[in-house]
Amino acid sequence: MISLRCNTHAIRICLVTVALSVGFGSVGVSVGCRNAPGATSSSRRMADGKEWTTRNLDVAAARSYCYENEERNCRQYGRLYMWEQARQGCQGLGDGWRLPTEEEWRQLAKQYGGVHEDAGDGGKTAYKALLTGGNSGFDALLGGGRAPDGQYARQEAHGFYWTATEIDAGNAWFYNFARGQMALFRQDGGEKERSFSVRCVRE
Repeated sequence: MISLRCNTHAIRICLVTVALSVGFGSVGVSVGCRNAPGATSSSRRMADGKEWTTRNLDVAAARSYCYENEERNCRQYGRLYMWEQARQGCQGLGDGWRLPTEEEWRQLAKQYGGVHEDAGDGGKTAYKALLTGGNSGFDALLGGGRAPDGQYARQEAHGFYWTATEIDAGNAWFYNFARGQMALFRQDGGEKERSFSVRCVRE
């Protein structure tokens, strides 16, 4: 049995079975593909012209976590990643996938009304459009986060998403879907040792 990566929008596992028949001198080869556990399985070209994953990244890796260490939370919300692991996780999907920059997140949000500081309504339209059930098909989730000390908080209250844009050696920009204000915020000061949700993008 051989595992290969197929050239599709999702990571897939190809099971290649080779059967040898000595008596007849024949070789039979069968190939079957399925989605790898935790692989991203859907993507969509959004109004900004770029292709985004439409599920939170859920690929097991060091320094990535299920909320409250419960596997069911990974299945529903995806995993929470520290910043460097978020960057590596998107790159690991291959085929040009990467962690989006702060500007790419901002441009995406502008297509749906803009983040808090760009929008006349304080980011409410973008929040509704990009959240699960919104008209964009992006389906962001309120997966909460994990602090450097291992404490989990704010599931179903906030959806925190990493960007690839660093502020300094210890911090990076992130985006915050805030349920209480029903608005989308761009925020600095995200400690890289915190663990947030991840979406990936490609041209």
